[in-house]
Amino acid sequence: MELERERMSSGKVVCVTGASGYIASWLVKLLLQRGYTVKATVRNISDPKKVAHLKGLEGAEERLQLFEANLTEDGSFDSVVHGCEGVFHTASPALAAATDPQVELIEPAVKGTLNVLKACSKEPSVRRVVVTSSIVAVMFNRRPQGPDAVVDETWFSDPVFCEEIKAWYCLSKTLAEEAAWKFSQENGIDLVAINPGYVIGPLLQPTLNSTSEEFVHLIKGKKIYPYYVFDDVRDVAQAHVLAFENPSASGRYLLTGAARLPGEVLEIVHNLYPSLDLPKVPAGDPTFQVCNKRAKDLGVVFTPLEVSLKDMIESLKEKNFLV
Repeated sequence: MELERERMSSGKVVCVTGASGYIASWLVKLLLQRGYTVKATVRNISDPKKVAHLKGLEGAEERLQLFEANLTEDGSFDSVVHGCEGVFHTASPALAAATDPQVELIEPAVKGTLNVLKACSKEPSVRRVVVTSSIVAVMFNRRPQGPDAVVDETWFSDPVFCEEIKAWYCLSKTLAEEAAWKFSQENGIDLVAINPGYVIGPLLQPTLNSTSEEFVHLIKGKKIYPYYVFDDVRDVAQAHVLAFENPSASGRYLLTGAARLPGEVLEIVHNLYPSLDLPKVPAGDPTFQVCNKRAKDLGVVFTPLEVSLKDMIESLKEKNFLV
């Protein structure tokens, strides 16, 4: 089956926006492995920190084309999506804090999504668009949460609630996904959304992205969330490709390989790396459950959490982010 899919994808042209990012880098790697020609956008094509790791991927010399594109610039993606059969829109700012949320997070997320979709609506070759959304566009609302609550694709975050609690990144992802569904329905675009949780796993890019930095904070005890909904970055990339390749794929796909309390996570890390000086975290209670049935039905095979954690830490060590 895998060989057949690779044969079918060979020669097909797709676009990946924000290609230097954590998820997108793995997505580009997977697409190249499967024989696709990839047109990848980055903000600065002359910055080696953005492009060197992409140029070094297997198949990149023959089938990777790099373009500069700006999320907030009208028409910036028009020439890039030309001739593409699929478009993977991953580009969106991911900041834990912002001085000006409207300028730094919301406008690039929403306007960027619409700019990409407008480009796709003018390009007859585009068969499907896969948008990288997030679990934060799903579960930030006033619905009761507790051990019996099951979060699934029918949940949507409430922009008013996000604004009230000043969850600006959550607001940006929520508004961007809302805008994507509205525009795609009005313009006849075949859209699929991938909603991953907290993404971990090895890094391809040389810089520390925001979720990886939060993971470093967790194991150093600098910042700990009450509950973690983990996804392996390789599983997230796989979900994007499956969402494009499966003709029956539709709607949203909530990904979660594992939902864990911080104490559980740190216990696994301690068993893997007894020498690491880990924080002591009091036991807590799960606040909700997450349903990943649709993702499994799509064909996503989730990596065991122990493997993701080990590969994440090895990668952070290798890149000197754990000193």
